[in-house]
Amino acid sequence: MKRSSQDSGSRNIPEDRKLYVVDSINDLNKLNLCPAGSQQLFPLEEKLQDVSTDSGNGSHSLFLVGLIIVLIISLTLVSFVIFLIVQTGNKMEDVSRRLAAEGKDIDDLKKINSIIVKRLNQLDSEQN
Repeated sequence: MKRSSQDSGSRNIPEDRKLYVVDSINDLNKLNLCPAGSQQLFPLEEKLQDVSTDSGNGSHSLFLVGLIIVLIISLTLVSFVIFLIVQTGNKMEDVSRRLAAEGKDIDDLKKINSIIVKRLNQLDSEQN
């Protein structure tokens, strides 16, 4: 009966910690500091809380989560900057095309103006 209650209580405990607790109990039994019947005084979970001084794992995992969040945010910002660069390039191409088209229009207007001035000069010279 004692064995089944101990087994049911230790199902959620990692295997390496179980072994550490069992080794500690065996060492106490060898030193005759703990009689054989007193092993059931404390459940395994309470013994493991004393043994677990591994609070660094929580800070490491928190650090990794923070690092992943920072990486995701930086990736998002870099993607946004690349998108803006592409959009700016497209706008610059549009402006260049418009300027080229307007430059051609201005040249055409200059030609038309020179033709009109020549024609007016011819009409003026005919009237004199």
